[in-house]
Amino acid sequence: MSSIRSFLLNRLVFVIPQLFGILMIAFFLVKTIPGDPAVLMLGPNATDASVAALRTKLGLDQSVVQQFWIFVTNLAKGDLGTSWQTTRPVLEDLFQRFPATLELVTFGLLSAILIGIPMGLASALKLGIWGKISNTYGLIVGALPDFWLGLVMIFVFYTLLQWAPAPFGRIDMIVIPPATVTGSMVLDSLIAGNWEALVSALQHLLLPALTLGIVASGPIQRMTQSMVESTLDAGFSRYQVISGLPTQMVVKNALKNALPSIITIISVLYGYLLGGAVLVETVFSWGGAGQYAVQGVLNSDVFPVLGFVLFASIFSLLVYFIVDVLYFLIDPRAGS
Repeated sequence: MSSIRSFLLNRLVFVIPQLFGILMIAFFLVKTIPGDPAVLMLGPNATDASVAALRTKLGLDQSVVQQFWIFVTNLAKGDLGTSWQTTRPVLEDLFQRFPATLELVTFGLLSAILIGIPMGLASALKLGIWGKISNTYGLIVGALPDFWLGLVMIFVFYTLLQWAPAPFGRIDMIVIPPATVTGSMVLDSLIAGNWEALVSALQHLLLPALTLGIVASGPIQRMTQSMVESTLDAGFSRYQVISGLPTQMVVKNALKNALPSIITIISVLYGYLLGGAVLVETVFSWGGAGQYAVQGVLNSDVFPVLGFVLFASIFSLLVYFIVDVLYFLIDPRAGS
């Protein structure tokens, strides 16, 4: 237990510096975006005096370093600022929208796992035509932009085939949404027993989640293929074959030995998909935190962008922290 506590403390010590560095870089990058928030807030007919007064009120007349210090000071008090687009505190907006993004990313990752691991096994085992299809698939999806794939999915399954609902929001407008408990439309519909809302939520979730899943399945496919191939070539796998063990058992053991590397790439992709969800949410009008951040960038609304970066960073660091703990529990030497 003492070694576990020491390991956890060593990891937690670096969390605050990491978040500070991420926010500092994001702040200075956001400040390079063209556009004056004061002009956008007051409109094109605003006088120079009113613009100057608003800039002073917002602290925009100070240096970037001073503005960053004000932001960090307010953040320490739990204040992420106010979005001039929604006129609401950014923290409230993100708590309302981030569960939608998390739902999309989670289902996208699950679809990536369901696609990538079987494809990787087919490639590693060289299963005839399926192995060739898997190899070709891995090469193609690695070059697909997620927003382009989303547009193609909309065109095919909504415009041409009319199998999918209109890509607007998370549920049909004529369906009464469930009471918010977790923020996930699917989970809240299950909790409320609202089957009509559940079906509608799953229908709206299918295309954007599949878009993220197809793009993210490429790295999982390649990692699974590489690790299973190397494990099957190892001496212990050859010994199992010579000993007469069934092929299925040999492959199962090889997959078990390849799982740590596969789990690593999955954990990395979980954080990566948050960035990918930004454009996918915009394409499907998902209404999550990613779309909220994009609107902030387009309208020089700095605080929503920084708030999204902070939430995404905390989420990614939490995922990596959990993976580190799992690795330590499996092999305590990982913490040394």
